[in-house]
Formats: sequence, structure tokens, C-alpha cells
Amino acid sequence: MPFIKKELPFLLLICIFNLNIYGQSMIKGKIVDGENNTALGFTKIINIENNETYYTSNPDGTFEINKAGTYTFKKEGYIEKSLKLEENQFYIIQLNINPSELNEIVINANHIPKQLKKSTASINIISSEDIQRSNNIDFAPILNRTPGIFMQNGALNTNRITIRGVGSRNLFGTSKIRAYFKDIPLTNGSGATTIEDFELASISRFEIIKGAASSIYGAGLGGTIHLTPQNSYLNNSNINGEFSIGSFGLVKGIVNVNHGSLKNSFRAVYSNTHSDGYRDNNSYDRQTFTLTSNHFLSKKDELSFLGSFVNLKAFIPSSINETAFNENPESAAFTWRQAKGFEDSKRGILGVSWNHEYNSTLNQSTSVFTSFRNAYEPRPFNILKEKTFAIGIRTRLLGNSKIFDNNLNWTVGGELFKDNYKYATFDNLYQDFPAGTGSVEGDKLSDFKEDRKYYNVFAEGNYEISKKTTLSIGLNLNETSYVLNDRFPASTENPDQSGEFKFKNIISPKLGVSHLFSENFSVFSSISHGFSPLSLEETLLPDGQINNSLKPETGWNFEIGARGSTTNNRLQYNISLYRLDIKNLLVARRTTEDQFIGINAGRTQHDGLELALNYNWLNNENISISSFINYTLNNFTFKDFVDDSNDYSGNDLTGVPSDIFNTGVDFNSTFGIYGNINFLYVGKMPITDSNNLYSDRYSLTNFKIGYQLNLNKKLKLNTFIGVNNIFDKHYASQILINASGFGGNAPRYYYPGNPVNYFTGVNLNYNF
Repeated sequence: MPFIKKELPFLLLICIFNLNIYGQSMIKGKIVDGENNTALGFTKIINIENNETYYTSNPDGTFEINKAGTYTFKKEGYIEKSLKLEENQFYIIQLNINPSELNEIVINANHIPKQLKKSTASINIISSEDIQRSNNIDFAPILNRTPGIFMQNGALNTNRITIRGVGSRNLFGTSKIRAYFKDIPLTNGSGATTIEDFELASISRFEIIKGAASSIYGAGLGGTIHLTPQNSYLNNSNINGEFSIGSFGLVKGIVNVNHGSLKNSFRAVYSNTHSDGYRDNNSYDRQTFTLTSNHFLSKKDELSFLGSFVNLKAFIPSSINETAFNENPESAAFTWRQAKGFEDSKRGILGVSWNHEYNSTLNQSTSVFTSFRNAYEPRPFNILKEKTFAIGIRTRLLGNSKIFDNNLNWTVGGELFKDNYKYATFDNLYQDFPAGTGSVEGDKLSDFKEDRKYYNVFAEGNYEISKKTTLSIGLNLNETSYVLNDRFPASTENPDQSGEFKFKNIISPKLGVSHLFSENFSVFSSISHGFSPLSLEETLLPDGQINNSLKPETGWNFEIGARGSTTNNRLQYNISLYRLDIKNLLVARRTTEDQFIGINAGRTQHDGLELALNYNWLNNENISISSFINYTLNNFTFKDFVDDSNDYSGNDLTGVPSDIFNTGVDFNSTFGIYGNINFLYVGKMPITDSNNLYSDRYSLTNFKIGYQLNLNKKLKLNTFIGVNNIFDKHYASQILINASGFGGNAPRYYYPGNPVNYFTGVNLNYNF
């Protein structure tokens, strides 16, 4: 007992000390990119009260803190964020990218997170600020700010995107370029891609891989456009409404709602757009609804949903001949106006993604998706009915290993895609009815069903030879096949066209290296292989049989480039030189007004230079002024091109401008005024393979200014006004290459661009 009395104070002290230790609760969390949820390692975590750096996040973005308080999270390339952290909680910290430090951001374009400045491929980021510079109606002004990319738009629903000249020979729409909305393919089973139907307000970022430089996405010589939907934000609830009007009867409304708790978040975006259009038979009506949600089920599991629905009815003015283009550009093609041609389509996509962390060095991501499209399109030569239904799965493992004490980041996975395409044509009897009646459906002319499928198996690894040098090796295996079922009764005039077409397995390798000469300057180089599949329509011969001798276009891309910035980060620059050699050039030879056959006719050589400069002239607490210059120089030629008896070898590639120059100035201030001015120059384009006709070079100047005001702590007001084509330039916004005249009519090469036009609107944002 005397011993216990003597030692009692000491024992009590030990107990109190132990209780204090075990009573402290660790604060845990993970730091991610706010739009694509890529983990952000090595983020500084600073306590605001004493400005002491307590921790730096782990390579996988996780962190632990043993003291409650308000902390600031700082990482190069991202806007810093402050948040009050409480004990006994697990936090997901979402950081948004800083547009003035794009080379520093962590990209996920090839599924292996890495800083853009360490990438071995030519990748461009279009941020949400870039998207908001324009009138959120057209994709073209946004994409055309990126070197190497050119989007022509004959109307809001008539577009063609080319990357480094690839896809320029596709007569209608975009082909030979892959596109994804998050992990969901927007490219159908025959290689056609449509992105312009989506609402720009539902997109937060574009990541664009140029050239055949990705082993992850498979078929697509031109590259890949990755659309990142507006993410749903945690710990935030707000509603944003926007209403705008403009020239040519433009009326648009947007409602954007976000609700987020600690671990679950939801975002819904609805838009309604109407335009009468500049030209005859040019009205446009579109409604969209996009839903995203994120659910952090545990420290190791994340579930996300993505759904999108588009309801579109857009009339088609089509292309016109040179006389009409110069004298009456607002006119529609005569037959399209008489038939009142239009497209009426409904499309939807739905995807579920699951991310699981097995341990700190191994993750798995799996997405299951489905999509559909139903369309009705009366044209002067027939009426087309289409139904497409697609399903697929994409899964990949992402790991980090050590080899000779150096990091190897790797991914391996696969994608399986299948779509069913049913289409039928009907006689259009519009000529048998009084003028103004429009299209009238007649007898069925054809009835087809296509089953199209492909699979990609891919692997890619980035090995850090040293802290400054990264070696990238990738491999893609693709198999694509089609089955055509002709469901129309066979006859002498309509032979049975049923059949199968299957590509041989195509293996596409990639090798790249990047080296950091300093923290602000890096050089990269790559050699990569790619291919583009044929569409089933291109394989059909006039006698109705499938031409199994056709080969897909394949090519090698050779590139060297540099990225960097000045020490104070005021100037950022990216430059690249490349050569893309394509063989088995596929030519669509027109046989009738609505029929084409495909032939392999030679090779093309694409030599180019791409330059991007961004400079911050002024950046203080009150005002920021920045400018950009983007330049693309294209030297694209037919290396070997013989079409029937015509030898076009050595000619310029059709449908691609000689060069593109884009520059602009952005202004922002804390007192609410902001604005930008943008100048675009587009060089001349060959319209015919013989190069006997070129489009005129043109320039456009656009301007936008706005005012933002905090009405109270929760309500923000934003008003804006803009003018496009300020100097009212007459130009062709899209051309139809190698157009033929039928019935003695002149060829219709030109889609007139809009003259000077304005838009204005108001935006209200309320934070709950």
C-alpha cells in the first residue's frame, strides 16, 4: 500500500498522457483534380493560422493531419483552396486547374496521371475559361484556338473536324478521329464521330491528343478528343441560370444545378437552344439534359454516373455554288429548300464507372456504357431513317512499380464495343406536291442492318529513367468487323448486299521520351503507329457486293517538341514539329448524287509545325491581362495518288488550310469588368484534288465583354455582350471538296459563314 500511494501520482500522469494521445483523432483525406478526379500527389497542406506546412500529400493524393483547423491546399497548375477540417472525418479535396499554368497540371489523357510538361505526346488542354470566352453556342471558335485542329461548320449541325489534316477527305461529318465523353465512346462502330450536339455548358475541359500518339484509344489516325463533363462538386450546393439572345433569332436558356455533401455529389445541366439561322431552311432547335454524380463509397472505392440526352431538330440549307455564294449567300440549295430537308434526332448515353484502389500501388477502373440514336432525315434524293444501339465495357489496371529504384507507372486494359445500326431509305415525293409542302415519304427503297464491333487491348508504361527523363512505351491491338444484312427484297435493280467484312488484327506500337532540362523547360519526341477503319458503306461496290480487298488507312507519326515557361511563369510556350505518313489512302469516288464507293488510291505526307504562346502581361490583386498566339503551318501533300486516270501525286491535300493564325487578349478585374478579343486567320484551302480551285483566305474578329457583381454573399450576377465577325467578312465557313454538278448545275462547293452578328445574356448564380 505505501508503494501504491507513492507511485499513484505517476500512474495517473501516465494514464492522462495516454488518454490524450488516443483521444487525438487523425484527419484523413484525398486530393483530386476537381473535374476528372485524378489523384494529386505532392500537394502542400498549409495551416492558415500559423502558415506552417504540416504535410505534403502522398503520391496517390492521400494525406493525414492530426490537428483540426483551416488549411490551404496548394499545387502548381491548380487554384489553391482553403477549407476548415474537423476531426473524425475523411475529406475529398477537389482542386480546379489554373489556366495560366497549364504545363504544370496533371493530365490523365493516357490513363497514366502525369504532369503535362512530362508528357511524351502532343497534348492540348482547353479549360473551362477557354470555353467561356465565346458565346457557348459553337464548338468551332473553341477548338480552332488549338494548333493543329481545324473545325469547319456549315451550320450548327453541319461540321467537320480535322486534326493534322486527317479527316479532311470525309465529305460529311467527322471521321478518323476518336472522341470520348468521359469513358464513353462518341465514335460509332464505323469510325464516325459527333460531338457538336452536346451542350458546351456541360463540358468543363477538352484533352486533345494529336496524331496517332495514343496506344490507349485504338483506331484514329488523327488523334483523340476527350470531353470531360462538368463534375459534381462535394460540399457545395448552388443553382446557376443563364439566358441569352442574339442575331438570327437566337434564344438560349441554361439551368445548372449542383448539390454535394461530404462524399456524394450530383450535377444536372439542362439547356434549350433555338436559332432561325442566317440562311434559308436553317432553323435549329435543341434540348439537352446532362446528369453526373460522384459517390465516394469508401477510402478505396468511388462510383460515378454519367447520363446525357439530346433532342435535336435542325433544318439543312446544304452547300451552294459559287454564284449563289457571292451574290445570295443566305440562300439554301434549291432542292434542299424545296424538300425542306432537315434532321430530327434523339440520342442518349449512359455510363457507370467504378474505381477501386487495391493498395497504394494498384488501382482498377471499369466503365460500362450504352448509347442510342434515333434519326429521321428527309433529303431531296431520299428519306433516311436510322436507329443505332450500342453497348460496351472499358476496364484498365493502373499500377506503380519500382525497377532499379526508378518508378514505372503502367496501365493495361481493354475496350469492347458493339453497336447495331438499322437504316432504311424511302422515296421523297416532295416534287409531286405543291411548292411549300416539303418532304413526303414514299415507297421504301432500301433496308439494312449492320452489326459492328471492335475490341482494343492496350498497354502503356512510363518509366522514369531519372528524375528528369521519362521513357514511354505503348502497344495497342485492335480487331474490327462488320456484318451487313440486306433486308430489302432482292431484284435485278436491287441485288442482295448482305455480307461480312473483317479487318486483320492491327498492332500499333508507340515509343516516346521526354526530358526536363530544368523545372521550366522540357523536350519530347515520339514515334507512333495508328490506323483508321473503313465504314461498311465504303466497302460496298455498285453491284452490291462487299469489297474485301480494301485496306484500312495506316500511318506512322514522327514528332519532336518542347514545352516551357519563364521563371516567373509569365510566358508559357509549346512547339512541335511532326511528319505523319499515311498509306492506303481511302478515296470516296462519287457514282451518283447519293452513292459513293471507296478505293485505296495512294499515300499522303503531312508535315507540320504547331506553336502556342501564352503571356501574362499584368497579374495583380485587381487586374489581370493576358494574351495568346497559336499558329499552325500545314504542308500536306499527296505523296502518291492515282484516281482512275488522274495522277494527283505532288498536289496539296484537299480541304486543309495552308496555315492558321489565332491570337487574342483576355482582361479580368476584381471590380467586375472582364472581356476578350479574338482574331482568327485561315489560309486558302484546295477544294479539288486537281488543285485547280482554292477557297479564299479569310480572317474573323470576335469580341466579348461582361460585368460580374456580387449582389450579396450568396447571389452573383454576370451580364455579357459579344459581337462575332466584327468587320462583316464574307467567307466560306465550310467547303465540300470535289463536289460534282448534276443535271447541268454548277458544283456546290460552299457553305457561307455568318456575317456580323451579336449575342447578349445574363447569368445568375445562387449558393445555398
